[in-house]
Amino acid sequence: MKIVVLDGHALNPGDLTWAGFEKFGEVTVYDRTSYTDKKEIVERIGQAEVVLTNKIPIDEEILAQTPQVNYIGVTATGFNIIELAAAKKYGVTVTNIPAYGTDAVAQFTFALLLELTSQVGLHSASVHDGDWQTSPDFTYWKTPLMELAGKTIGLIGYGAIAQAVAEIAHAFKLNVIYYNHRTKTPQAKWAKQVTLAELYAQADIVSLHVPQTKETVGMIDEAAIAQMKAGVLLLNTARGGLLNEAAVAQALNTGKIAGAGLDVVAKEPIAADNPLLMAKNCFLTPHIAWAPVETRSRLLQIAVDNLASYLQGETKNVVS
Repeated sequence: MKIVVLDGHALNPGDLTWAGFEKFGEVTVYDRTSYTDKKEIVERIGQAEVVLTNKIPIDEEILAQTPQVNYIGVTATGFNIIELAAAKKYGVTVTNIPAYGTDAVAQFTFALLLELTSQVGLHSASVHDGDWQTSPDFTYWKTPLMELAGKTIGLIGYGAIAQAVAEIAHAFKLNVIYYNHRTKTPQAKWAKQVTLAELYAQADIVSLHVPQTKETVGMIDEAAIAQMKAGVLLLNTARGGLLNEAAVAQALNTGKIAGAGLDVVAKEPIAADNPLLMAKNCFLTPHIAWAPVETRSRLLQIAVDNLASYLQGETKNVVS
C-alpha cells in the first residue's frame, strides 16, 4: 500500500515521527504542497491509495484523476477541505481527528485573555528596555490592567473546548454564560445558557467556539458588535471566518471592542492588507492553539488509529 502525506510540516516539523504509518505500507511525506495547484496535488498523490492532508483541498477534479485513492485522512478536526459528495461518488472513506486538542485550545484561549488583561508581554518588554531602572517609583503600568473575578464571559458554542474554557473561567471566578444553537446542553450549576442576544448584552468577554459553516461565517459583524457592551474583549481560537474582520478592526479602533485575542484569521497565512494587523490592541498569533507537542502527538496517533480501523473494516471518526 502506498501512503502519501501532502502537507506534513505543520503537524510534524521534525519533532514527531511518521513511523506509525510505515507498518501499513510505503510512506511518502511532502512538507508542503500548493493549496491551489491541482496538477501538483495529483502528481504528488500519484498511485497512493491512502492520502493524508491537513489543509490541502481535495475535490472531484482531483479524485477523478486519482481513482485508486480509497481513503483520505484529514489530520485535523475540520474537514471542509474535502468535497464530501465527490468522495462518496468515488467510494472514498474520509476520516477526521475530533477532540484531540481540547485542553490545549482551552489553555490558549486563556493565554490570549490573560495577555489582554494583564499585558505581561508589554511590561516585560518595558522592563528589558530599561523603563523600570529609571522609574521614580517601585511600580508602574503602561496600560490599564483588568481583574477577571466577577466579570462575565460569554461562550458562543458549548462543545468540548468551550466546556473546558468554562471550567477554567469558573476557577478564575468569572460568571459563565453560553449560547448553543443546536441543543439545550446539560450545564454546571454555575453556567447559564442564554440566547445570543442576551450573551452579547451581558458578556464582558466574548469567546468563539463554533465551527465555520455557512450559518456562522461572518457572524461577528457590525450588527453583532453593536449589541455588545462597550469595551468588550473578543477571543477567537475557532475559525477566522467567523469574523467580519473589517468590522472587528473598526470596532477595535473606536474602542467599542477594547481588545481582541485572535489565533486565527479568515485567510491563512495572514495577508499583508488584513485590517486586523493595524487595529488597536489586537493580539494575533499564527494558529498555534493546537500546536503543543503533546497535542500534535495525540493527533498523529489518532490518525494512525483511524487508518488501522479502516483497514480492519471498522468505522472510526468517519465523516464520509
